[in-house]
Amino acid sequence: MKSTREKITLNFRGIRYKTYASTLQAFPGTKLSRLTGPQEASTEFDYDPNTGEFFFDRDTRVFEEVLNYCRTKHLHCPQYICKSVLEEELAFWEISEAALAPCCWQRLSDMESQQEDLALWEDSKDEDDQALLAQVGRGNNSCRAQWQPRIWTLFEKPFSSGSAKVLAAISLVFNIGICILFIKKADVEIEFFVYGHEYNSTDTVLNEIHKYFPYLIPLEFFCILWFLFEFSVRLTFCPNKKKFLTSPLNIADFISLFPIFIELCTHGQAWLGFVRALYTLKLLKILKLIEIPLMFQVLSYTSRSVFREIFIFIIIFIFESLFFGILMFYTEVLYPVPESYFESISSCIWWAVITLTTVGYGDSYPITEFSQVIAACAALCGVLTIVIPIPIFLIKFKGYYDAAVIKERRKRKMEQAAMLSS
Repeated sequence: MKSTREKITLNFRGIRYKTYASTLQAFPGTKLSRLTGPQEASTEFDYDPNTGEFFFDRDTRVFEEVLNYCRTKHLHCPQYICKSVLEEELAFWEISEAALAPCCWQRLSDMESQQEDLALWEDSKDEDDQALLAQVGRGNNSCRAQWQPRIWTLFEKPFSSGSAKVLAAISLVFNIGICILFIKKADVEIEFFVYGHEYNSTDTVLNEIHKYFPYLIPLEFFCILWFLFEFSVRLTFCPNKKKFLTSPLNIADFISLFPIFIELCTHGQAWLGFVRALYTLKLLKILKLIEIPLMFQVLSYTSRSVFREIFIFIIIFIFESLFFGILMFYTEVLYPVPESYFESISSCIWWAVITLTTVGYGDSYPITEFSQVIAACAALCGVLTIVIPIPIFLIKFKGYYDAAVIKERRKRKMEQAAMLSS
């Protein structure tokens, strides 16, 4: 063991540090403390007896903080250093991250959150369809394997070729047309069911539509045949059928194929209007004609990632609605007034929902003083319930958005490097 006042020289990539042996002995059991043992140190470390130096090919920024830690007993995190580098260097010097000062934990936590967000965003991105098609077609010389990438690209990549642009334009016309037909048929149905006939009338809505607008049903049927053809082709040639069948837009496409056939079998029913409302979802296919902004992709993933927190606040909101609704009902029962708007628990729960969401239609409101106090408490709880989840969502969104931007920049740099090397 060296004397405590003896000086030890450490060489880090040509940068020399001199310190007392007593400083390195501050934390026994660490790698620095073993430097003070001449016999062990000479065999364990790269020691030059001619210069009397220990050589280390390590990061000097972290070492300076480690050396200060031995001197001051306070370990700080260097600025502008990656968390993985910090962890690696601390592990090399056999110092726990728990020794970091509280003032550095916030920065360390931010770095860890950024890395986690980047990793989660990387994992969330599914395998590229074109790469999957190439993998499936590799080593397969069948006719289907040769045509699958072309047909899939034709239907899914509207800007891949002139034919794809024409097909996308035709599909867009059909999607807009089915929505116009839905609106026109809905007007006729309202006139038939509400103003013209009773539900048990011997006439049918199909007869009414065919009488005044004979072209609506054939046009709708023709549009559905196009959608059926398009859906069948896309399903047949898609590289990942599980991903295709679980897509919300594809599910809506599949369900929207049936209303016209059900209507022909049931001779028209008013409730089919709810199912045909799915036709309007087809307008979302317009997004395929443009590149979906990164912000919308991140927004979709953020909504899924905070589903647990949102679900908890929904449960809290339901509890508050029931609590204040029932409380308001029994308050009005105990203190009845002639002009009371609360005649049942369901109406009170409706009032509680409107109050908690700070909408306040004004169709029902408390009259007595005690019920007004309850209403004030409900409004305050509603504000707190709505405000608290917003920062959670925004923080998550910012983290994922930053991670997505980093990934896109890195992707562009890799593409540029590949172009330069080719």
